[in-house]
Amino acid sequence: MKLFIDVTGKTFMVTKEAVEKSDQNGRQKSERETGRPMWVTQVMALDETGGEMINVTTAGERPTVIVGNQIALSKLEALPWATNGRNGVAFRAADIKLAGASATK
Repeated sequence: MKLFIDVTGKTFMVTKEAVEKSDQNGRQKSERETGRPMWVTQVMALDETGGEMINVTTAGERPTVIVGNQIALSKLEALPWATNGRNGVAFRAADIKLAGASATK
């Protein structure tokens, strides 16, 4: 089951530019299905209840956004996880674009 997040009424701003998503050996991870390289971008999500920092993973080309850019996330998905007594939520998006830029996906 995929858990997509409704981003209506939410604002997103880049707080750290995209970096390679690395495995425990420091190698860049790739998407299993396609082999596309994976990236992690730190983002501040803001709505009427406040803000939260999240790391958003994307696959493919490195997102061309910089710190301070307001962005749009397409198909933002929440991925709950639990490992070795720790748990949390990871976030993945199909694409990260500048806010107001036309979406291609």
